[in-house]
Amino acid sequence: MVSTLIGKKLGMSQLFSPEGEATPVTVIQVGPCTITQIKSVENDGYNAVQLGFGEQKPRGTTKPLLGHFKRCGKGPFNVIKEVKVDAVEDFELGQEISADIFQVGELVHVMGTSKGKGFAGTIKRWNFSRGPMSHGGMNKRPPGSIGCSASPSRVIKGRKMPGQMGNRRVTVKGLKIVDVRPEENIILVKGAVPGARNGVVLIIRSGKF
Repeated sequence: MVSTLIGKKLGMSQLFSPEGEATPVTVIQVGPCTITQIKSVENDGYNAVQLGFGEQKPRGTTKPLLGHFKRCGKGPFNVIKEVKVDAVEDFELGQEISADIFQVGELVHVMGTSKGKGFAGTIKRWNFSRGPMSHGGMNKRPPGSIGCSASPSRVIKGRKMPGQMGNRRVTVKGLKIVDVRPEENIILVKGAVPGARNGVVLIIRSGKF
């Protein structure tokens, strides 16, 4: 059984219960993911399958990758990801894996790249408090002291400072699947997931992370 699939964030919506309670959900297209390579303990030292997701034009793919995808008879793909499995006997090249492996009520982790927000100060990036804005205030938005002058005479590694905000790999754990629509390769998870609309995400079964 594959524990991780590649998907695409389609956007957010909401579901209403019979009592009228609204639940915010994220709509994710999960697969179909095609097995483009199988790795075994005998040949590679570990068991894994390589998954391909998303259409890619041949002219935008290198010749080595075109030959690689030709072996499975499908592709080329925009995204490829290797996923470890317990055994490879149940898989074959070209096999498609879709959203029907997930069930309603199951918990999953979703990994994606957060939205990039460019250079930001400490107030926006780290929720620092500003100084008094009244007349005469000399400390309105600066971060304040960033270290000691005598010892250790340097800025401590990891100090919260201005810099690039967002555009980082983020994992949101323990999201509940509230609906699965295998005919559309779509799952609905409760809450928000990282990334912009149409961003690539990884859906990982809880306990397999």
